[in-house]
Amino acid sequence: MTWSHARQRDEEPGEAVRPDTGTKSRPARPAHPAVRALAMLAAFAGTVLFSVVLARLTLEPSAASAALVHSNLRPGHSIGAYLEGASTVEAARQLGGNLLLGVPFGVLLPVLLPPARGLLRVAVVTVVVMTLVELIQGALVTGRVFDIDDVILNTAGALLGYLLIGLRLGRAVHPRRRHWWHRRPS
Repeated sequence: MTWSHARQRDEEPGEAVRPDTGTKSRPARPAHPAVRALAMLAAFAGTVLFSVVLARLTLEPSAASAALVHSNLRPGHSIGAYLEGASTVEAARQLGGNLLLGVPFGVLLPVLLPPARGLLRVAVVTVVVMTLVELIQGALVTGRVFDIDDVILNTAGALLGYLLIGLRLGRAVHPRRRHWWHRRPS
């Protein structure tokens, strides 16, 4: 029997020896069910609030700007137009607002839907939802149009929110499970 097997046999179940230091570390334990339920409830309330804000910002008619708006299917076109032709305040409001509009997706999605955790999954869900919002906005709301740059900025904001807060928050509420193929027989 090798030394590493002898050490593993003397460990308590659920403990693992860290190979770099030889010290024991406990795997992350799930949060108490009441804490998880409160976190899920808060995330749900946040999602409802975010949905109301999103609807107010994107689905209210704007008859005054009906003649000024045009659909944009070329990525980067309206971003460039804001950076070159608009005032700094207007560009910051439009571009920053679209970026900030996506942040709640990156924060709330990993808490509400644990299978949606991960950078790529958050990006895909955000692209799908924001594309639907833009399509509805362009088809049904006076003075609003579909803009692919809005989808890009919203997705960038969601990824930023996920990397800054959502990743840790999702892991705190729903720790990773060890799948059967990762478990070693004793």
